[in-house]
Parts: sequence; C-alpha cells; structure tokens
Amino acid sequence: MITGATSGLGRLAAVELARRGYRVGAVARSRDRAAALVDGLRAVTDAPVDVFHADLSLIREARRAGEEIAAYYPRVDVLVNNAGLHAFAQRVTAEGFAEMTAVNYLSPFVLTEALREKLGASAPARIVNVASEASRRAKAIAPAEDLRRTDAHTRRESMSRYGLTKLMTIMWTQELARRLEPGLTTVNCCDPGFNATGLGRDLPGSAALQRVLNTLRIGDPRTGAGIIVRLATDPSLAGTSGGYLSVRDARRLPCPEPGRSPVAQRELWEETVALLAAHAAG
Repeated sequence: MITGATSGLGRLAAVELARRGYRVGAVARSRDRAAALVDGLRAVTDAPVDVFHADLSLIREARRAGEEIAAYYPRVDVLVNNAGLHAFAQRVTAEGFAEMTAVNYLSPFVLTEALREKLGASAPARIVNVASEASRRAKAIAPAEDLRRTDAHTRRESMSRYGLTKLMTIMWTQELARRLEPGLTTVNCCDPGFNATGLGRDLPGSAALQRVLNTLRIGDPRTGAGIIVRLATDPSLAGTSGGYLSVRDARRLPCPEPGRSPVAQRELWEETVALLAAHAAG
C-alpha cells in the first residue's frame, strides 16, 4: 500500500514496486490521477492494481481508508506513507487542523494504526515513512501546542512549519518501532533528498522552476524513489527498525535534536493519541 502515488516520488516508487512483482494498492484523492496511475502500472505488471479513494487532509477519511484496506486484503506486506504537502500559507481543514499537520503527520499515524494489526498478521511486514531533511528547520517542539497550531504563517515561515511536521514523522517512527512486536513489523523513515516534484506546487512559478530543474537533472525524483523502494524491499534491511535513513546509501541519520530523546518521542505519541481520541469523540 502506498499513499501519494499519483505523482512524484510516490508514482515512481509504485511503478518500480509493480515492476518487481508487488501487487500495488494506492490511496488517492483525485480519481482522474488515480486512473492514470492504474494505466501506468498496468503497463508494467499483470497483477491487479487497487485504488482506495480518500482525502488524507481529513482524519476520518484516513481512518476509513485504513479500515477498508484491512478488510479487503488477506495480508499487507508493506505500507508506504509517502503523501506530503508543503503549504506556503496556512490552510485549516474542515476538522480544524492545519492542513500540513493533517496530511504529513496525523493521517499517516491514523492510517498506520488502522493497518497495524493486519501488518502484524502478515509478518514479516514493513512500514516506510517519508520524512525530509527539512526536519532540521524545526528548532523546538511542544507537542500539545504544535499539533493544534493553526495560526497564519508567511511563505518564509512555512519551511519551519513543514519541517516540524517531518520532525514529527521521524519521532513517531522511532517511538512506533519501540511499540511494535519485534520480528513481526519493522518501521523506518527516510530523507529522500531534494526532489523536483509537485510538493511545492502552491509556490508561484513552481511549475516553470520544476521544468528547469528537470532539464538540468537537478533534484531527480528517481533518486528519492530509490530509497523508498529499498526500505520496502531490500533483504539487507529486513531487521532494521526505528531508522532514519539517508537517500545517500541508506546511511543512518540521527533524529534532529529537538525530537531525539525517547522522552520527547513518547510525549508526542501520547499527545497525538489524546488529540485523535478527543477528535473521534467530538
């Protein structure tokens, strides 16, 4: 299963996984883009291609998609949480969360929890979370406040806000690794490097900039997709869990300092669970 597979890194990773013989399921918001993805995958595989439609800016839809996936498949070998968003201005979802926080952190958390039992029953299974070097832009984290933060931000400030959601991704990955049954499911995250994809599509002129970067072969997304596929499939990484791995030779990276301690990671986990429980009850 892979999210964010209709474009960029996710699409390249999905195609490569299909080429390697995996049956690919995708969570997608746009039906047109999902149909194009299916066509692209069918060009490289005879295996069925499955699409589960959900808007991952909404927690309830992430939970519903996870429940549908768990009910549909007899087993799930790999879950790739790849969908991501860099919003250059604040947008608040209908559920009251900052859209970047919802898409980049809360929905992957919810989707993973919905599939956690199925993954464990499919052992050995893997979870791959796509983080970012931008996590280093987050100089501090206060989980209770940051999870709920919806105040406006400028384009310049958006990088640190984006980085904070990716720091949360790394922290969550490492805390989840401590909570999973050893030998059944591994979870790792990666820094896919700089990629000229549609992530910053809200930025004026981004399409033209992307064409220039592609022409110059700067930020080739095939490199970023490669580390995702490697974490999902490489036998040498079968026993690795709780890692934050670099696009450069899968080198292990430290979690940026504000979120490095197990105490901070546990606090984020507990605040996330409390927030989601309150949201479900409300």
